[in-house]
Amino acid sequence: MSSAKNSTERLIKKYPNRRLYDTQTSSYITLTDVKQLVLDADEFTVVDAKTNEDLTRAILLQIILEEEANGAPMFSSAVLAQIIRYYGHAMQGMMGSYLEKNVQAFTDIQNKFTSNAAGALEGKPFSPEMWTQFMNVQGPMMQGMMNNYIDQSKNLFMQMQEQMQNQSKVLFSAFPFPPVPPTDKK
Repeated sequence: MSSAKNSTERLIKKYPNRRLYDTQTSSYITLTDVKQLVLDADEFTVVDAKTNEDLTRAILLQIILEEEANGAPMFSSAVLAQIIRYYGHAMQGMMGSYLEKNVQAFTDIQNKFTSNAAGALEGKPFSPEMWTQFMNVQGPMMQGMMNNYIDQSKNLFMQMQEQMQNQSKVLFSAFPFPPVPPTDKK
């Protein structure tokens, strides 16, 4: 299965001079071109031309960095600081999985809205202007739905954290730790 994936996946080589070479088109491309591949949902891998080291994540992070620096940032400084705090933390693996699942759920919701809106237009193309009009009408409903989703997601995360704490207490109950005073739950 991996050989089938590799045959359809686009290979981009990064050279020491920081240039990116698309082996499918046999031409040099820019970071903007790589961003377009992402937007088009084209599968690709970026590798170091000398070592064959996979650099895909580094290139994607570079695109995010440029997007955050230009225009309207998606992440506040507080969110970025929170993400940084999870590196090296016992919850790092869980946090990555949690974020990935939440982004996928958000994408699924967006796809559902888009497909429902496209069905209402009876096959007409759904332009950005039409999407804006749709969102202006649907905004309050979608905001309420997203707030409910965020609340549910937060509650689930808190339950997972509490479960991990309880499991840790059971696991380390043989050690003489001082008792922890109870905290007020909000």
